[in-house]
Amino acid sequence: MIIYTNDGNPLGLQLLMLAKFAKQPVQVQLVNLNDAKYKDLLVLPTLELDNGLRLFSPAAIAKYLFVGEGQQRDEWLEWSATLLAPALAHHMAVGHKADANALPVLNALVKKLDDKLKATPYLAGDKPSAADIAIWSLLAPDGTLKGAQNVDNLRDWYGRVKALPEVQEVLAEQPLKDLSFNALQQSNRYGGLHHVPLKRLSLADASKLLVDTTPTVADTVTNEEISAAKATFTYTAPKEIKEERTVLPKPGERNVLITSALPYVNNVPHLGNIIGCVLSADIYARYSRSAGYNTLLICGTDEYGTATENKALAENLTPREICDKYFELHNAIYRWFGIGFDYFGRTTTQEQTDIVQEAFKDVLKAGYIITESVEQLLCQKCDRFLADRFVEGTCPHPGCGYEDARGDQCDKCGKLVNATELIRPRCKVCNSAPVLRSSDQLFIDLPKAEPQLKEWVDKSEGGWTHNAKVITRAWLKEGLKPRCITRDLKWGIPVPHEGFEKKVFYVWFDAPFGYVSMTKRYTKEYQQWWQPAKGTDVELFQFMAKDNVPFHSVVWPSVLLAINKGHTLVSHIMATEYLNYEDGKFSKSRGIGVFGNDAQETGIPADVWRFYLASARPEGQDSSFSWNDLAARNNSELLNNLGNFVNRALVFCEKNFSSTVPGVITTQDELVLLALINRELRGYINSMEKAKLRDGVRHLLAISRHGNGYMQSQQPWVLLKGTDDQKTRASTIIGLCVNIACLLANLLFPYMPTTARTLFGQLNAKQTPLNAEKPLVTLLLPAGHQIGKPAPLFAKLEQSFIDELKGKYGGAQATNDAAQAVQAQADKVRELKASTKDKAIWQPEVTKLLDLKKQLEEAKKKTATAAAPAATPAPSNGSQSVQDLEKAIQEQGDKVRKLKGSTKDKTVWQPEVNILLDLKKQLEAVQKAAKAAPAANAAPAASPAATADAAKVKALEDKIAQQAEKVRTLKATGDAAVWKPEVDILLSLKNELAALTGTPVAGGQGKGKKKK
Repeated sequence: MIIYTNDGNPLGLQLLMLAKFAKQPVQVQLVNLNDAKYKDLLVLPTLELDNGLRLFSPAAIAKYLFVGEGQQRDEWLEWSATLLAPALAHHMAVGHKADANALPVLNALVKKLDDKLKATPYLAGDKPSAADIAIWSLLAPDGTLKGAQNVDNLRDWYGRVKALPEVQEVLAEQPLKDLSFNALQQSNRYGGLHHVPLKRLSLADASKLLVDTTPTVADTVTNEEISAAKATFTYTAPKEIKEERTVLPKPGERNVLITSALPYVNNVPHLGNIIGCVLSADIYARYSRSAGYNTLLICGTDEYGTATENKALAENLTPREICDKYFELHNAIYRWFGIGFDYFGRTTTQEQTDIVQEAFKDVLKAGYIITESVEQLLCQKCDRFLADRFVEGTCPHPGCGYEDARGDQCDKCGKLVNATELIRPRCKVCNSAPVLRSSDQLFIDLPKAEPQLKEWVDKSEGGWTHNAKVITRAWLKEGLKPRCITRDLKWGIPVPHEGFEKKVFYVWFDAPFGYVSMTKRYTKEYQQWWQPAKGTDVELFQFMAKDNVPFHSVVWPSVLLAINKGHTLVSHIMATEYLNYEDGKFSKSRGIGVFGNDAQETGIPADVWRFYLASARPEGQDSSFSWNDLAARNNSELLNNLGNFVNRALVFCEKNFSSTVPGVITTQDELVLLALINRELRGYINSMEKAKLRDGVRHLLAISRHGNGYMQSQQPWVLLKGTDDQKTRASTIIGLCVNIACLLANLLFPYMPTTARTLFGQLNAKQTPLNAEKPLVTLLLPAGHQIGKPAPLFAKLEQSFIDELKGKYGGAQATNDAAQAVQAQADKVRELKASTKDKAIWQPEVTKLLDLKKQLEEAKKKTATAAAPAATPAPSNGSQSVQDLEKAIQEQGDKVRKLKGSTKDKTVWQPEVNILLDLKKQLEAVQKAAKAAPAANAAPAASPAATADAAKVKALEDKIAQQAEKVRTLKATGDAAVWKPEVDILLSLKNELAALTGTPVAGGQGKGKKKK
């Protein structure tokens, strides 16, 4: 057996110990999930059995290795996996992932363990079980029990387990000092266990057993940081950011040329496409301009090639008409998303033709072009050689056999395919069987360019993302092979070479030169960017998804090196992994996922989409778009954190200082805050310089979080009612907070340009340059500056609205489309069967029909499932309803268990789980209502009003009036943490009055009150 784990993972220790106790020999293999070799591993650690089966649930592995240890053991295993492990992960986290709420939860869990171990020496009885091993392995690393008090039973148990010879053997191999819960962040695709919410237990009986040794972040600030913060927090009139009409590189300055991978013109881009290239490039370009660099952002549509001809055939249009249609669609989508290209062009221009043909002639002249005869499939009926995507057939790879594999790749097994290797190939246009014929094609001699390319890669890859380096090195390790650059197509750039005039250039050879031709469309001085003069340095940043890396790191650089005319070569390849949709893939045909035009139709502002996609950008590994995550980030990070801080600061300034920014007299508190913000500002700049956009968001939000914490601890609303010194102190707090809001507007601009402009308007300020060389906070708004009118920047996304969107884009709307597709395919099959008896021709179409019918059935099931909860009748109060619901819950629970046992596909059983949870909520509500009914129907107690002390009643009423006014004033700030404690005081006063007079408290179940 093999344990796959990552370095320092405490769950790896757990598996190793379980194997040791089970006397099963295992091999431990340390792996990195970002390594392409382990892409099929989803979670670490994973146990691979000798038969190849893989188990990744620690509880399941324990049950597999130790059969029949009893139900009590199983319950403790489940408890450790679902409660203890997440609590430890949250508690042991550092930095922005640290969770102050984890310690009390962990105290409650530790108390439960200690209480259990009072009765028995081990968790499941008198002997050690897999539960003891699993839980001991979690508590052992990171010194969890160090300094703990009043847990003698737990300490004794810990010592007994540690003394076991099997444990000692494992610790000799894997010392505890090498383990850390922070290693779990690299153990899956979701950042460890931080996505698992802490389960809030009843903490009333959880005393402080564990020592909280965590220093506050303020304690870590050094004297040097304080001095730097004090020295730089002064006002200097800011320079304006100049926007030149035509941006050209300048000698002695930093010149940044940015390209986004050219999107194919034959489709509608989905969210993954957008964040993978164009949006990432735009965010970085906006940062680069803010930092004062000469910055040019170029992109456009890739319009030649087989994909375009295919789409034209499908829509009964010419290739040119298809290109015109989809160019406008792409352009409109990117404009709505606020993508600020300096030029957005097309590859179907005369400039592109001229540049590509000239490049070919240079490569030919340099001796890097060879001719080879290629066997291709010829459709005699269409009288044309078939490009890869015009051929379909059965996949030739063993064990696959997919009947609709394309001539370049099989969508089922994902492997590359040569069209000539397809089994029973057929022409995609007329469905007839093609024949094999030879055709001469031109190849670029990549092996000849390889030594020069390797030398260049060695010097250049330092600025590339990890996946770009890995992919490039894999190509070089395998050895480069000559690559065909011509095709027997009509839609493309003609080959200017004798005997090849009727052929066109393969799109991969043509498309990268689109960056150059589009720059030429932007300016006649394009060569200053692409062939700069000596003394002018140009850095080329290219943004793309990982599947585009080889063309930008191997193929196109080889062509430019062969030309040898001083072309700008890529210095920074910024490649993302893939963004998935919920738990699956985006699919336009099945109505699954959000595409560019869909985002606009949701009504959610483009800036919120930009922010969310940047936050979820798949930088180190694949990530997933999630509607619930979108709502959570909007409501928590934008509305409650960033928006709340900015709005509070500006509203206080408006109401208490007549919209005039007060002066800032710094004390130690302000200098500590500025030092902490300087850390985050430095982190923001460092992240953005490396185009680590997710980290940039994290540092930005940390600044507003510091601002919120500062305002909350200083309580300017209290100081404003105090002495003159206290009022002066309050003015400093507000002056500083308004300045932090201005800093945030500048940092927010690359991500959310429209929102940042709105905030600048509220601040009555302009965007100021970022100092990347000296990232320290300065005074941006001096005393006396007049701000504009504050207003909320963000709106809450309600769960009902999110659920509606989730249903709309989850594939349910595809039922009608699927039905139409089935009908059309059935007609096609009937026509083919009537025209020929050759089964080889019509059988693939029958297979397609059957597949479409399956899709239709799935769509119908999803639609029915989505409607099921709404169809459940609301139960009436009473014992009969409780019985009915309990029965329904039992039946639904059985259904869920059967589904989970039959498939691991979450999309199949998750809707049924949702129904089960909804039924449980209904039962809980009915039970509460049944308990409340007797109390509500009871005769009211005799009123003590007659004997009440009138003076006490009057005094209480005055107090209530004053407290109510205080609550209303505080609620205007919008910060629930400020006004909720005052609401509690108000309710307490009202209860006191009710007890005195016998009058019920008004509004207890009024509108807007939440049930607890």
